[in-house]
Amino acid sequence: MSNPATSSLRAIPSVDQLLRSDVAIQLRKAVGSQRLTDIAREVTDQIRAQIESGSLRNSSREALLAEGIQRLRLAGSHEALLGFSRVINATGVILHTNLGRAPLSAAARTAITKEAAGYCTLEYDPSTGERGKRGARAEELLVQLTGAEAALIVNNCASAALLILTVLAHDGETIVSRGELVEIGGDFRVPDVMSNSGTRMIEVGTTNRTRLEDYTRAINANTRLLMRVHPSNYLIVGFTTSPDLATLSLLAHERGLFLYEDAGSGALIDLTKYGLEDEPIISASIASGADVVSFSGDKLLGGPQAGLIISRAEIIERLRRSPLYRALRADKLCLAALEATLEAHRRGALDEIPLFQMLGLSAEAIETRARNFAQRLTDLLASDLKVNVVSGNSAVGGGSGPNVHPPTALVALTHETLSANELESKLRTSSPPVITRISDGQVLLDLRTVDVSEESDLLTALKSLAS
Repeated sequence: MSNPATSSLRAIPSVDQLLRSDVAIQLRKAVGSQRLTDIAREVTDQIRAQIESGSLRNSSREALLAEGIQRLRLAGSHEALLGFSRVINATGVILHTNLGRAPLSAAARTAITKEAAGYCTLEYDPSTGERGKRGARAEELLVQLTGAEAALIVNNCASAALLILTVLAHDGETIVSRGELVEIGGDFRVPDVMSNSGTRMIEVGTTNRTRLEDYTRAINANTRLLMRVHPSNYLIVGFTTSPDLATLSLLAHERGLFLYEDAGSGALIDLTKYGLEDEPIISASIASGADVVSFSGDKLLGGPQAGLIISRAEIIERLRRSPLYRALRADKLCLAALEATLEAHRRGALDEIPLFQMLGLSAEAIETRARNFAQRLTDLLASDLKVNVVSGNSAVGGGSGPNVHPPTALVALTHETLSANELESKLRTSSPPVITRISDGQVLLDLRTVDVSEESDLLTALKSLAS
């Protein structure tokens, strides 16, 4: 009498059988023949292991072939999700770090695809026919917008801090308040960046109170920099004290030192009308006496990921001559998008930048749009998916405005047979993926972060849920 497990093992489909299936034929173009063969081997190995462990019971040859094809389909779908993919951000988090922070303006996207993707004037001056300076136009725009003497662009804000600290203070000490030794996101810790730059970090004051005399007492012959860090996503309230930038500037310059401010999110203008009152304005930092300021390109500036440095001309030249700059400098795609974004700022055309479009939406405007969308959705769907509009709040995100939560209207979804987690999962694995949030057993869609042009794709994804 044959062993049932042995019979099932003999019935496992071969790799060749899986590769001849219609599913494999469809996947081959997407993943390539070699990768598809590897996936098919992984599928047969999984089935064999489960039969041997007893977790997959006796099955016929036909059932195991169907099981193998289904697993091949799922593995192929997962493979497709691993790479870059456009997503619909329905979370209401405007600067969503995991979803790429600030979406680029139409002009920035055009600059990437039409001007920079092929051959371009990255380091070439067509007026002279000679070598040009990388990022020259974007640097010029930064100077115009901030009042600084000169500017430099690297690939992100952590790189900017590393370059500045390495060039200006690697052989000495940098003084910073304990209340500013923050971690921003999962990758940028101020103490770690300082350590890697070669400077010795000197902490002064306490978490909530740092006075001018704390800096004064710490200054010695080895001091190279006073550093001020905007905490971005970290806020201390209550019994707090810290000297303002102008006061620190006077102390630094009296002692022959540089004052460096890591300004974080990079607000080029006063954003009070958007509810962002505590973000340092870059031009004000220069006017207050900061010798060098660094900030991000992909947060409150609304452009691509970049580390932007403004300073006096001689300091910028020291940074530019450093071998580290070559390792950290921005590429042509970043510079093209940044230039287009800065051009919009210079013209005062902030309504061209998606960040400011989303920040500027009123709760009333979003509610009108949400109710219209909910009605369109209701007209398309069967009764097992329930649609409501509820009040809620959006978020700025990206470490900016941690206490700013603009009021919004949310499209709330519940299903008669699917849980909120199951609904969220199905939307997250749709094409394109729809990223939502869950609260009180409902899947919530915030149209603040969904472009009007994306609504048809969002409706298609939601319609597939009902079916």
